[in-house]
Amino acid sequence: MEKGRTQKFYDEKPAANQRRLEQQSKYQKTAKGKSLKIRANKLNRKLGTYGNGDGLDASHTSKGGRLASKKANRARKGIHA
Repeated sequence: MEKGRTQKFYDEKPAANQRRLEQQSKYQKTAKGKSLKIRANKLNRKLGTYGNGDGLDASHTSKGGRLASKKANRARKGIHA
């Protein structure tokens, strides 16, 4: 699969990528970050897609959880379908 714009940017700018990884690491340790991670993992397990390599994500929508491709789910940027 071809790399997206964001990945190309970070490939070209390793310092920016390092800053982003550090920021993400700090965020994952906050109460909100932990809560989101726990909810996402729980839904992934419930939908049967956790760790099986099928390329699908658990999408948290206003209608509940459903499966969506990683590309579609992560492109939403928090906008619920």
